[in-house]
Amino acid sequence: MATLVLADQTLEVPDQLPVVALRDLVFFPYMVLPLLIGRPASLVALREARENGGYLLLLTQKDVGIEDPSRNDIYRVGTIAQVVQVSNLPDGNARVVLEGLGRGRVRRFLKSAEGFRASVETYVPREASADDATEHDRLVRRVVKLYQDYVRLNDRLPDDLVAGVPLDTDPVRLGHLIAGHLLVLPSEKQEILEKKPFRDYVELLSEVLVREIEILRIEEKLDTQIRLQLDSDRKNVFLQEQLKAIHRDLGDEEEVDEWSELVNAVRDANLPDHARERAEREMVRLKKLNPVAPEAAVIRTYLDWILGVPWTGRTEDILDVQHASSVLDAAHYGLGEVKERVLDHIAVLSLVGELRGPILCLVGPPGVGKTSLGRSIADALGRDFVRVSLGGVRDEAEIRGHRRTYVGALPGRVLQGMRRSGSVNPVFLLDEVDKLARDFHGDPGAALLEVLDPEQNRTFTDHYLELEYDLSQVLFIATANTLGGIPEPLRDRMEIIRLPGYLDTEKRTIAERFLWPKQAERHGFTPDEIGVEVDAIDEIIRRYTREAGVRELDRQLSRVARKLARNKAEGSRAELVVVGVGDLQELLGPPPYLASGREEEGDRAGIANGLAWTEAGGEVLDVEVAVVPGAGNIELTGTLGDVMKESARAAVTYARSRAELLGLDRKFHQDVDIHIHIPEGATPKDGPSAGITIASALISALTSVPTRRDVAMTGEITLRGRVLAVGGIKEKAVAAMRNGIKKVLLPADNEPQLALLPEEVREALTFVPVQTMDEVLGEALAGGLDDKERGQPDLTHGALGPQLHQ
Repeated sequence: MATLVLADQTLEVPDQLPVVALRDLVFFPYMVLPLLIGRPASLVALREARENGGYLLLLTQKDVGIEDPSRNDIYRVGTIAQVVQVSNLPDGNARVVLEGLGRGRVRRFLKSAEGFRASVETYVPREASADDATEHDRLVRRVVKLYQDYVRLNDRLPDDLVAGVPLDTDPVRLGHLIAGHLLVLPSEKQEILEKKPFRDYVELLSEVLVREIEILRIEEKLDTQIRLQLDSDRKNVFLQEQLKAIHRDLGDEEEVDEWSELVNAVRDANLPDHARERAEREMVRLKKLNPVAPEAAVIRTYLDWILGVPWTGRTEDILDVQHASSVLDAAHYGLGEVKERVLDHIAVLSLVGELRGPILCLVGPPGVGKTSLGRSIADALGRDFVRVSLGGVRDEAEIRGHRRTYVGALPGRVLQGMRRSGSVNPVFLLDEVDKLARDFHGDPGAALLEVLDPEQNRTFTDHYLELEYDLSQVLFIATANTLGGIPEPLRDRMEIIRLPGYLDTEKRTIAERFLWPKQAERHGFTPDEIGVEVDAIDEIIRRYTREAGVRELDRQLSRVARKLARNKAEGSRAELVVVGVGDLQELLGPPPYLASGREEEGDRAGIANGLAWTEAGGEVLDVEVAVVPGAGNIELTGTLGDVMKESARAAVTYARSRAELLGLDRKFHQDVDIHIHIPEGATPKDGPSAGITIASALISALTSVPTRRDVAMTGEITLRGRVLAVGGIKEKAVAAMRNGIKKVLLPADNEPQLALLPEEVREALTFVPVQTMDEVLGEALAGGLDDKERGQPDLTHGALGPQLHQ
């Protein structure tokens, strides 16, 4: 048994007690509270307590969210309580009235099949102890005074609660009752309960009361200030209305308030009927509202947008085809296809006066001038130009706007751009349309369908304005690096115009006519002070840049101009500076891109030249195949995508199916491992167009017949050796010419596209349309298929010839 000393008696309680875990409640001694017990472990503890004198230990959970706590989830100091009354409820729960007797501490938890049991010791031999009676009384009186102030300031506590705490009772009982009525976190109450010396207990209780009183006083002060502010606002509104009435009585016409300005703006605005009706309806609502009300500010902003968006104002088009042609040629070199399409549009406008729905999409690698071309089209037509970047836009409301119910709502980017333009017929550039994102906020690409559909954009509706707006007179131009990122329904509404990238000769002309003069002027030079030789420009293009556009070329020319500007500032320059090829090492450093060296390599076995099409334009890729002794494994490396891996497996299957015709053993694949690698290994690659290249390199490695170094190829392969059409012929042909290739093998189905190639490319390359892999091997292998047995490995007996061991 354990001895529990109370204020007026001494009780003997069992030293082993059932435990009830409490959620969000700290039970203090001398408190009498009803509790609802429903958890199975707590019901078992209650039943055991009633069978053994009605005593139990109440401990608080550390985390209220745990439904079935373990012994580590509850505090070890709590209150020993006695069951006063129990009422069993129909749902199996029990309503019990408990009276706290004193504090107890868990020595250890005991094993129990159900519920908790614990070996308990009373927390202190005597709950009250104070060495100095005067200090004891002072602390108690201070806590009582603070508690009275706390109850008075707290609206959630009734004023008669002070009367429920007998102030003339035992100080220990008084402290427990006050702590039990505090509205603080359970963790703070638990900290008070665990203070062992009575002095520490009362001091902590005093600190908590001081803090809570200070918080309550701050809240009371804030409430008072808010009430005074509201009264002041009402007074200001009343005085403003009186002032307006005085001005009306005096006939003071010069006093024009904000309301009158808004009324005049709506009356004078050239609005369509449905917009005017909506504006007048909002004006009626605004007049009834308090000017300082939040909704009044929302309506004023809404009216500003209705008045700010252009409804009828338009610019006159310059319908002169010759003028447009001169503007485009002055700003851009090359780009013949897109220029022709713009001039066709202007010609039709000059004949019919209106052309609905021209939605152009300029697709090409970075740096070819897609964005600047949109501005040039606007200059050629004499229209306003608006650019909206869609890169990374992931919220549908960015296009169609937010509804006015949201705080800080605004129209979407389309109407914001129309407001900036000030006319109903601008050139509207949707930049980076392939970079749109999609997530739980919505699909902005789907929101663009109504904008770009000629049959729907006459009645475009923004979520903010909630008014039909006519976009049919806008010339929309979208730009993208690839078509892969554009949703199919959106792509269907646009006319695709490809910008394939520039030839080296075109880059040279652009650098001479546009880039270098601009950089020279930007860095403080006159045209007569500095210059760049044509050979130096060619060297920068070949050895310092690798791109389809001219952005990197512009950066390199900027570096040259900066170096010359530094020399000029330091005074170490001649009067006239002409940069030659020999000066580039000093100005730009070592060239990052070296020559391919294909002419020096000679014919080689197991390697074939493939043509790839990337966002940066065309590229020539080497496909390498190594055949080594093994057990029939196929290794694919080079960061290949799933489609390219399937093409490689199809090439292996084709080689197996043609083994006898190629002079190979039918079971050669069982005795060798085939490793297919496509440099550069860190660059991801995918697509079916490398199929015939992989097959050619594989057969070359198996037969030891070298491939031609000056032949490149592109095409998809089937299991039966047919060659299927691929895309990006123009870009691939330009890359082949740039890398010194002489002959290009391409699918016969792509032959009609050769007519679209620049004359320079058609003259520099020999194009061979192919339909089957036999034709490919006849052109790609040195000497054709007749020499395939030269250096052939001996695979008849499962062993590799010496050529495969090199």
